[in-house]
Amino acid sequence: MIGCDSVLELDGEALGKPADAEEATARWKSMRGRAGTLQTGHCVWDTVTGRYASATASTVVRFGDPTDAEIAAYVASGEPLYVAGAFTLDGRSAPFIEGIDGDHGNVIGISLPMLRRLLSQLHVSITDLWTTP
Repeated sequence: MIGCDSVLELDGEALGKPADAEEATARWKSMRGRAGTLQTGHCVWDTVTGRYASATASTVVRFGDPTDAEIAAYVASGEPLYVAGAFTLDGRSAPFIEGIDGDHGNVIGISLPMLRRLLSQLHVSITDLWTTP
């Protein structure tokens, strides 16, 4: 079993999903032109043995400078209410992200290199998860 969850660290504060459109708007206005660190906790649990391995992956996200109108349109889409940090690399906010330093998969939801390392700690090769046709 694999579980992951993320928060955006900005100014020492952990920011999950915004509670409402007002919070999402305020967050985007505070993030624009800045960088934050997306922290994603990963846990792999071997349900047969009961053993588990866990770790956190960090990726720096550099935000662009969207206009107030762009932020309003993005928030009106509803997307930022469903994602940690009020943004995602694979959705409508992608044009507002200037770049990242680290693993893009970590920002999207799961770091595959981290998953491979955690599986290895449980003596499972990631290739064991592959299926052949």
